[in-house]
Amino acid sequence: MKTTLLTTLLSLSALQVQAADISVVGLFPGKAVLVIDGAAPKTYSVGNTVSSGVMLVDVNQTSATFETNGKKQRIDIGGHVNRAAPSGTSSVTLQADARGHFLVQGQINGGTMRMLVDTGASMISLSAADARRLGIDYKKGRPTYVNTANGTVPAYHVILNTVKVGDIVLNQVDALVQENDLGFALLGMSFLKRTEMRREGEQMLLTKRF
Repeated sequence: MKTTLLTTLLSLSALQVQAADISVVGLFPGKAVLVIDGAAPKTYSVGNTVSSGVMLVDVNQTSATFETNGKKQRIDIGGHVNRAAPSGTSSVTLQADARGHFLVQGQINGGTMRMLVDTGASMISLSAADARRLGIDYKKGRPTYVNTANGTVPAYHVILNTVKVGDIVLNQVDALVQENDLGFALLGMSFLKRTEMRREGEQMLLTKRF
């Protein structure tokens, strides 16, 4: 039976587990294409041991989940999770797309959200449609106005309970909800200022500060 490749080399994430570097370069139903320590890509099925003490335990359309020493670790598409970061810190390495933009697959209040990293945005920005999908009663927020390319538009200032990108989880993050369609949710400075940002070529490393 023909299997449809859901994610190709254009979508890349990697995980440092023990001494192994595991990169997820493709996802099939029940299988993942992995690069182990820079070797050639190889397809593994759920239940396979992919490296010493590391097992592939789940695959879906956007991520692969590994288990090591009884602890499960999920890799979302589009992010490189560096487990070699200093003890007690959380970090994520983002890969630029062909246009030089950094798109991340994160979570807001537990719901998945694809966001564009925007250092020019003072806060995380969401459309009203995305806010409703995430269960955010944004009209209880503080009414305000924001300047956009289409002029000044009404918005609501809200507080997000949690925002998760890779290993980084922040609580009580300011955000703006706009009634108009944004195209992409924006990961703005209300999140980014609480991280240390370091860009190296086509990658950006975010490390949680507070």
